[in-house]
Order: sequence, then C-alpha cells, then structure tokens
Amino acid sequence: MSEVAGLLVQKITPLCQLQDLGRAGYQRFGVSRSGAMDPYSLRLANILAGNPQGEGCLEFALAGAVFEVTAKRLHFAFVGHFPLLINDEPFPANASYTLAGGERIEIVATDGARGTHGYLAVLGGFAAERQLGSLSTHLRSGIGTGLVGAASAATSLPAGAAFRRDPRIGRTLPVRRAEAPVTAERQLPDSFRRRPADTIRAVPGPQTDQFSDAERARFFDTNWRIDSHSDRMGYRLAGATIAAENAGSMISEPVSPGSVQIPAGGQPIVLMPDCGTVGGYPKIATVISVDRGRLGQLKTGTLFRFSPTDVESAQRFSRGEAAILDKLSSQFSNA
Repeated sequence: MSEVAGLLVQKITPLCQLQDLGRAGYQRFGVSRSGAMDPYSLRLANILAGNPQGEGCLEFALAGAVFEVTAKRLHFAFVGHFPLLINDEPFPANASYTLAGGERIEIVATDGARGTHGYLAVLGGFAAERQLGSLSTHLRSGIGTGLVGAASAATSLPAGAAFRRDPRIGRTLPVRRAEAPVTAERQLPDSFRRRPADTIRAVPGPQTDQFSDAERARFFDTNWRIDSHSDRMGYRLAGATIAAENAGSMISEPVSPGSVQIPAGGQPIVLMPDCGTVGGYPKIATVISVDRGRLGQLKTGTLFRFSPTDVESAQRFSRGEAAILDKLSSQFSNA
C-alpha cells in the first residue's frame, strides 16, 4: 500500500480533473474562471461528504476511474448518474460511504443519457495547493493541480501539475485526513437529485439589439443539439443559423461562462467554465447561473430549447437553489 493517505490510482482518464467552484477575481488579468461543469452537483457531493460546499472534488466526464484507498479510514461521497462499485460490488451513487485502507472504489463509465458529469468528494478534501485562490484545473493554461498524479512519496499535489502523458497509474491522490472521523453514511433524497433538462433558461445578451425580432424568435424556437466539437471551453450548437448585424466585426469585450456568442457562421457557441475572458462576437443571450450546470450535463446530440427569462427571475432562481442546498446541509448537520 502507498505510504501516502489518499486514493491510489489503478485506472483513470484525462477526463478526470480536480475542480471546485472556480477561480474568481482574475478574469481582468486574462485568467479563466474554470471550475465545475455542474456546480450544483459538486456542492451536493460536498454536503454528503461533510465538507464546505465549495471544496475541491474530482470531476468525471463520461469516463470513470478505479482507486484503492490508502488512508486508514476514508469517508467519500459520489454524486452523478454513473454506476458505482465498492470492492467490485454495486452500491447506489448519490450517497456517502466510509472505507478502510485497501478497499476499492470504481466509478464506471456512463453513456451520459441522464447526465455526463459526476463528482467525488472526500471528507476533509484533497491535499492540493490552491493556485490563485482555487483548486480548479485549467489545462490549456497549465493552472491548477491538473489530473491525478501526485508522486507516491509526495504529501500534496504541486500547483500547476498538469499531466501531459499518463503516469498516473500507481500514483496516489493525497487527502488531508489520513484517518477520517467516524461519520454517518448519507443518501441523497430523490428530490435533490439533478434531473435531465430539455429547457435552458437565458436572459437577453448585451448585444441582443443587434439581432432582428425574427432572429431572436428563431433562437428561442429552435430545437438545439450540442455539436461534437464541444468541450469545457464552449458548447457549439447545431439546429439553425442565427444572423447578427455585426457578427465577426465587433470589438472584443469581456465575456463570462453562460454567454451565447453568435460568430460569423451563425452557429451559436455557449461559453462554458474554461472559456476565455474576452470575445469579439455578439452575444444574443446569457444562460442563467442555475441552468449552466444543467446544460453542462447534456450529452452530445441531446435536443433542448432555450427559454427566455429576465434578470430578476434569474436572481430569484439562484437564491432558491442556494436555499435548497443550505436546507440539505442543515438537515444532515442536525441529523
């Protein structure tokens, strides 16, 4: 067994990354926010594990992984529509469990029909260094801890350790608690689970006046699908082309996750957590914060539509989601 307390990697893919709620406050310096594709599910995993809601988690995108516990006792939670095996036996996901050293966790790959991203949290968090205030991985810039790959003799993951090959098998992702306290195992109530979405709410974008009434109507009336040329930086959409008056000729300005850009070709691009900080395409809409995670859970080819809403409603939805999460956290804390 590894001398480092944590999760010994037996199988993994580059789609497994350490993420939290993102790197806030540095966009003005050209640093991407990054963070979880589905912040709601990450928060749920942390609540089940007994952590603050924004603690760093392992994010899985369709593919799974296999780990061996090297801590004396480890309490973990997994949230997502992925099969979960413990010591080769199936267990319900969306729950927390306590394991001893030598036991195995397997996150089995999913087809993404009910959701493409899952989150694994450990009580006390992973022993990784924050970089610019966050544990989030941004592979394009080499910021963050990157994929699992702490050397077997290391005590924590070094900042900026993005892995360009696959040396992770046999290495350990360290945790902060070598022996987690005895903790009640928890099951996520059905009412809190992420449901597949066929409607994504959006507010008008800053350049909405550059689109005719007909083009704005087309945007909200179209059944869109996520194109295969999509990633953590942006989701390209197929289904119609949207014409803007100044597409391709606008002066670059700040952008953020959720912005729906319309490039010269007319194929919308929804900016996702790893997006850049400026862009020169007109933005017809912005996906509201509580629906960005719902969009992030949709698989390539899934059909959905945008639904118009306003800023006041978006803020109300955000407060409502925060209240739901706080209620769950309080419920478990008082159990």
